[in-house]
Amino acid sequence: MSFFENKIPDYLTKKKNTTRQILFTAVFALVFINLYSPFGVELWYDVNKTQMVLYSSLVILTGLLIIAISRIILYQVSRHKSMTNGTYIIWIAAEIISLSVVYLILQRVFISAEDDIIADFKSSLNVTSLVLLLPYTISYLYFSWLEKNKKLEELSVSKGKESPLVPLMIPFHDEKGDLRISVKSDDLLYLEAADNYVYVHYLDHDKPAKYMIRNSLKNMEAGLQKWNIVRCHRSYIVNFERVKIVRREKDGLVLELDMPKRQFLPISRTYVDEVMKLFSRYTS
Repeated sequence: MSFFENKIPDYLTKKKNTTRQILFTAVFALVFINLYSPFGVELWYDVNKTQMVLYSSLVILTGLLIIAISRIILYQVSRHKSMTNGTYIIWIAAEIISLSVVYLILQRVFISAEDDIIADFKSSLNVTSLVLLLPYTISYLYFSWLEKNKKLEELSVSKGKESPLVPLMIPFHDEKGDLRISVKSDDLLYLEAADNYVYVHYLDHDKPAKYMIRNSLKNMEAGLQKWNIVRCHRSYIVNFERVKIVRREKDGLVLELDMPKRQFLPISRTYVDEVMKLFSRYTS
């Protein structure tokens, strides 16, 4: 699987990180525009520092609104559909182009409409790329650093315990964080997405049963890493302990579960690497 087909890290679409990124980008852009004066305001009008700050604040406020709307849409999309690196790059490119058009309009309305519009757009595109890509890159590196530190702390805590045993019961919470059901790890079969809900499929006295919880697979996935549970499809998370057969068919790889009634789950291309990595641990 190529880089562009790989799933983006979950920390890129977390609410907290999204808010941090928007605020950091706004502050960076405000400082950048006032120091660099990329749109040449001081050349067209005799403006003082206060007027420059007011103009740049208008520009940043407009850009901030567009970025906020874009990131809200991105968050909602990522909750229901896995996003690849390729799609994410296209999304950022669309943000840059959209902001460039807006800044071009502001420049021609408030500064000058006499210059070549193509040249103005190229200038706006270059400046917007700097204004967005620099803080985006810095924030991504920061989020990645935080995530690695978090995993190291969790690893240190787990090593420090005398009995780092995986709990036998797997808890499942709703979107508010309230515990709804706990299932023995041996009895859990798979999780299935259903709009804004998730069905927890499990065995009850060796008979298939399911329980509906208001939440998303994406939210639940993060809390299931300590068990041999893996995302195999945008609509399914499977307990690999219950996988009996991994088989290739004409439509791709499928999983057959070890349960009374035959059940097959598809493996989408996005999650093939994760599934096969876990599968290799069972066959090595």
